[in-house]
Amino acid sequence: MDILLYLVIIVAGGFIGYRRMLKPSILNRLDFFQSGALLLLLFIMGVNIGLDETVIASFATIGLQAVVLAGFSIIFSVIGVKMVSAHILHRKGDSR
Repeated sequence: MDILLYLVIIVAGGFIGYRRMLKPSILNRLDFFQSGALLLLLFIMGVNIGLDETVIASFATIGLQAVVLAGFSIIFSVIGVKMVSAHILHRKGDSR
């Protein structure tokens, strides 16, 4: 049921952005709000990990796996964004 809520929130945000329903003063501060929300999320995730004794006790065991997984996630995310960006920018440049 949470996934439905997340999808509704994403669609609502997309609709508001597409219709340009926000004032320019708010649009200029969106990067600040987004960065703040991301930092808060990372902080909360760190607290949850720190509270879980099982994770802390097995940190040496799962550490290498976590580093490899995070590394590949970052690498392939960057590659994916570059591919999609190149495709979108290429389409915007078309004179069709």
